[in-house]
Amino acid sequence: MSEPNPSDEKRPDDAEVASMKDQALRTILSPQARLRLTNVRMVKPELASMVENYLIGMASQGKLNTQITDEQLKQILQSIQQPKRDFKINRL
Repeated sequence: MSEPNPSDEKRPDDAEVASMKDQALRTILSPQARLRLTNVRMVKPELASMVENYLIGMASQGKLNTQITDEQLKQILQSIQQPKRDFKINRL
């Protein structure tokens, strides 16, 4: 008989991970902030994932002592987003 491989431990599937992530975000974000993050996810899923991972990381480190409001989420989104480049065309 083969011995159980430690790498074969029970790992949560994608649905369980998504459920745990959703539960964590419910406690971290206010309802308005969750709605904004959902809207951002529709347009820019990568940005929403980055913000979610950032918020969950901050909460797991104990750096969040209150719920994130919509205004605070706006500031986080602006700080994470890449600045837009303006192009100026000079015609001769």
